[in-house]
Amino acid sequence: MTENNLTTSTQSALLQLKNHISSQIIGQEVLVERMLIALLANGHILVEGAPGLAKTRAINVLSKGIEGDFHRVQFTPDLLPADLTGTEIYRPQAGTFEFQKGPLFHNLVLADEINRAPAKVQAALLEAMAERQITVGSATYPLPQLFMVMATQNPIEQEGTYPLPEAQLDRFLLHIKIDYPDATHEKSILHLARAEAQQASQTKTSSFQPISQSSIFAARNEVLEIFMADKLEDYLLQIILATRTPAAYGKDLAGWLQYGASPRASIALDRCARAKAWLAQRNFVGPEDIQDMAVDVLRHRLILSYEAEAEGITTDYFIKELLARIAVP
Repeated sequence: MTENNLTTSTQSALLQLKNHISSQIIGQEVLVERMLIALLANGHILVEGAPGLAKTRAINVLSKGIEGDFHRVQFTPDLLPADLTGTEIYRPQAGTFEFQKGPLFHNLVLADEINRAPAKVQAALLEAMAERQITVGSATYPLPQLFMVMATQNPIEQEGTYPLPEAQLDRFLLHIKIDYPDATHEKSILHLARAEAQQASQTKTSSFQPISQSSIFAARNEVLEIFMADKLEDYLLQIILATRTPAAYGKDLAGWLQYGASPRASIALDRCARAKAWLAQRNFVGPEDIQDMAVDVLRHRLILSYEAEAEGITTDYFIKELLARIAVP
């Protein structure tokens, strides 16, 4: 191991998992990397993309790559909080109530089309994501130590949806936007789909050995030990603070933003930058790690002004413009 490179057994295992997922999810390298970064940073992700871009398949493949269980919940307008958390069931034989756990008690949870559920359901999910626990009546039940929510939303159909409030959005570590694959990747997708269809009637076993949860927890500790220079830490904080005082970087930026990022964004950007460096087999964080993660960490935490929306300014554009104006140490 050199001074600038990090090589551990847990890192090798996570890199093998990354390669395994990439072989099943073709043309979505950013999504695959961001899922692993969220797993290493102990956070949740919100994925936005058109139907058919392997959002559900991605977390399903991830769940099969680690020792844990997976559950998919299709969010609908008639969904109730108890459909997520669970409910107390009366047992007449014993004359008592017994708590029946809901789907949130799994390690990996896919909240499909999360913006189709009403506010009460979103609030129940909020407690689970933030507190890692479920409260039913007067009893509180802890969730598994390894717990990750991947929520999806469709940017096309907005009728009959309930937009996520700012407090809910801020609980997500990353907001990832994915697009269509290019022609080369789509041709590979055709080949993969055809091969899977041919093997559907055959009994097949995967050669990939799932990673233990203890290895993931060990990897998280290694990520926290990644070195970040004081100047880079100041640079990271300067980016977050700049979202609260954009006028210092241009009068045009001052009129584009209503509210900046919270301190939770500082923590998220710090952990994600360290996780990205760790996956790149480095034992230090570089400016490019912070810059690359800034958009996905901040895009859902900023509230644009009406003037900016009228001018067609997006949060992505604002963040990139801000990064261009902040000096890199």
